[in-house]
Amino acid sequence: MTEGSLLLIFVGMAAVTYLPRMLPFVIFSDLDFSPFAKKVLKNLRYAILGGLIFPGIFMVSEDPLFGVAGGLVAFTLAYLGADAVFVVIGTIVFMALYTIF
Repeated sequence: MTEGSLLLIFVGMAAVTYLPRMLPFVIFSDLDFSPFAKKVLKNLRYAILGGLIFPGIFMVSEDPLFGVAGGLVAFTLAYLGADAVFVVIGTIVFMALYTIF
């Protein structure tokens, strides 16, 4: 593979990655969404994250209670307003104690 074709591949990958992220900002910059649409879009990321994480809670171990307990601890810490780092560390510590006892 020559340097020219490698550079062309990098430029192509950059364009394919950048364009789908930039185009919505350009196309939708003039739109004013309704308050309901803004609320839905604001909460969409949490719904997607929950949909990705929730099935993994039950498949993390042969003991389904292991994942459910970890999920409840993480949810509780997040609900109480802990930073994401503290939620992760707190859940890891709890799960380590869970496996010991």
